[in-house]
Amino acid sequence: MRLLRFMLGVLAFAAAPGALAEAVEYPWCANFADGAGSNCGFTSYEQCMATARGTGGYCAENTMYTAPAAAARSRPPSRKPGPAKKN
Repeated sequence: MRLLRFMLGVLAFAAAPGALAEAVEYPWCANFADGAGSNCGFTSYEQCMATARGTGGYCAENTMYTAPAAAARSRPPSRKPGPAKKN
């Protein structure tokens, strides 16, 4: 009986939807000297250079980065002018 409960618990856990991991792209990449690799996890050039400085590497813009879409501005609906009133 314990084995049946255990198996049902494992099955329920495996069937539960999990959070999907997504890669996050950033706009700057540190490229290290002597082919030691690169790290595209920097939000600013200064942040990138702080890591690359002293390693003989350099920073370059990430060609795979796509900036997020600008947030839609929320503003009150504009009123359309109605017909002019006659006095």
